[in-house]
Amino acid sequence: MLRTHTCGELTKNDIGKDVTLAGWVATWRDHGGLIFIDLRDREGITQVVFNPEFDKDLHKQAESLRDEYVIQAKGKVKARPEGTENKKIPTGEIEIEVAELKLLNKSQPPMLEIRDDAVSSEDVRYTYRYLDLRRPRMQKNLMLRHKVAKIMRDYFDAKGFIEVETPIMTKSTPEGARDYLVPSRVNPGKFFALPQSPQLFKQILMVSGLDKYFQIAKCFRDEDLRADRQPEFTQLDLEMSFVEEKDIFHLTEGLMKKIFKEAIGCELKLPFDVITHKEAMARFGTDKPDRRYAMEMIDLSNDLKDCGFNVFKQALSGEGLVKGFNLKKPKQMPRSRIDSLTDYVKAQGLGGLCYFKVEDKALSGPIAKFFDDAGKAVISEKMGAETGDILLILAGNSRLVNETLSRLRIKLAREEGLIKEGTFDFLWVTEFPLFAYNEEDKRWESEHHPFTAPYEEDVQYLEKDPSRIRARSYDLVVNGIELGSGSIRIHTPEMQKRIFEAIGIDKEEAKDRFGFLTEALSYGAPPHGGAAYGLDRLITLLVGCDSIREIIAFPKTQRAICPLTKAPSSVSDAQLDELGLEIKHED
Repeated sequence: MLRTHTCGELTKNDIGKDVTLAGWVATWRDHGGLIFIDLRDREGITQVVFNPEFDKDLHKQAESLRDEYVIQAKGKVKARPEGTENKKIPTGEIEIEVAELKLLNKSQPPMLEIRDDAVSSEDVRYTYRYLDLRRPRMQKNLMLRHKVAKIMRDYFDAKGFIEVETPIMTKSTPEGARDYLVPSRVNPGKFFALPQSPQLFKQILMVSGLDKYFQIAKCFRDEDLRADRQPEFTQLDLEMSFVEEKDIFHLTEGLMKKIFKEAIGCELKLPFDVITHKEAMARFGTDKPDRRYAMEMIDLSNDLKDCGFNVFKQALSGEGLVKGFNLKKPKQMPRSRIDSLTDYVKAQGLGGLCYFKVEDKALSGPIAKFFDDAGKAVISEKMGAETGDILLILAGNSRLVNETLSRLRIKLAREEGLIKEGTFDFLWVTEFPLFAYNEEDKRWESEHHPFTAPYEEDVQYLEKDPSRIRARSYDLVVNGIELGSGSIRIHTPEMQKRIFEAIGIDKEEAKDRFGFLTEALSYGAPPHGGAAYGLDRLITLLVGCDSIREIIAFPKTQRAICPLTKAPSSVSDAQLDELGLEIKHED
């Protein structure tokens, strides 16, 4: 080894030892003849000292060192002079008096500063990712990721699971996004797809009798990117035979408790709350609610259906909604802020924002004149109005009202400082609709994927009213983020075929795309269920950052580009010819 110790482990207990360190020059300082260098590696920083009175040639050699040079330093561990200790780091009470120096490699002036507080553009950071990853925070993020993956593997091993790798090159199946396609050279005109998830393979593994499977799996989705999405991402995938929802919940909750305790020292309260999809939409306008703050939504539709306010009457004349929430005693709410919120609501597609101010226990505002005392009393009572509150109400299309209120609730919680940072609110959301109606195509489609089992008592509505069927699916939500989802699966070929028919997949298409699955189900498939949880999103939560790009070693930008390798890139005509492909250029 080129070193006896790392740069983060020597303490005053090592004083007097002869040691050898190796690492990068983090800082270089000349203090009245003495040269001090902070030597950095993955484990930390150790101060090394070059004294001209001890060795003039060595001191002169140290004068030529620059930031990010890689060196090896041999010397003796000494106590730092009294008053110069740095209590903020583990090695802050000692320094190394260097007796021998070896330059292992020079460095160009780095294109970004190797400091946690340095500010650089994403393009620079990702182009020089090998420099960006030298920053202590980035290294801690990746080490935490490694630790969490190890906790997962140890946990599932102790529970009797086996890890099975599933194919990366597979068949295109519907998973909610576009596939990444891989042309086959040996089968001209045909394509593999990169998996959006191992869904079908883990079901096949249950048919195979493996009973308990897990995998830390790479998945790929060609979709528009944002802070919590990447074209390639990692998920914890699991499947179990002979289980019900409560078994998946119990297993997952134990895992999360272990991860949060061992990774960041946080105790989670078990069991997690469970609410239905219907309840989540009613109270929060979203299926991934953040309950760390109040402002729950109140549906006023039934109470105001006979009111004299035309905006509300028009919304309720069809299948619309009148709904709002109480912003309790905001910091300030001048007209300019109301106008800004109104513009925000209009940008979401609604006509405007209705509001009441509560002054001396009475409702006031531009629309107050349209309501009699009885109507105002109902609104006040249902929305828990108190002096100083602002009641914000939207009217219109049910989906738009819920979505906009949900976004408005989050926006105001941030602006008002209502979010309890450092807390983790876990809950399960259950009983999602099995189907969603596609207005554009005028047909039903799967809310999640077509392999989710319906509740047995709802199967009677499959052909006559698909909107009434609940799915045996569940999402794990924390702080308004969908951490993962899963379901109890369809395990009989007859039911699987009925579901395909309900979403417009005829027998020929079903056989072509999913024939291997339905045939497998005909060979005694056990009841089974599972889930998948986003590893990237989980680590982001643990670290407390806003973007999953901060916890992935080599991420893509929001334009799905890798600035480091310049991928995706062009390929030669010879490669295209081998695949039987031709690039069509638009005029």
